[in-house]
Amino acid sequence: MIINGKEYGFQNITINHMLNELKLNKDKVVVEVNFEIVSKDQYEEFILDKSASVEIVSFIGGG
Repeated sequence: MIINGKEYGFQNITINHMLNELKLNKDKVVVEVNFEIVSKDQYEEFILDKSASVEIVSFIGGG
């Protein structure tokens, strides 16, 4: 699985599980899988396989 251009050994896991493994807060990111944005309400059930191409965009506050 490729996440933000880097290869990881994850396979057949949910988006929630992936975000937990990467220590990312699901409320502060947007996840795109194979060029399609996945709705946050699908993170629990959306299964990522080893061939998935994932992009994660984090929101950072500032001012």
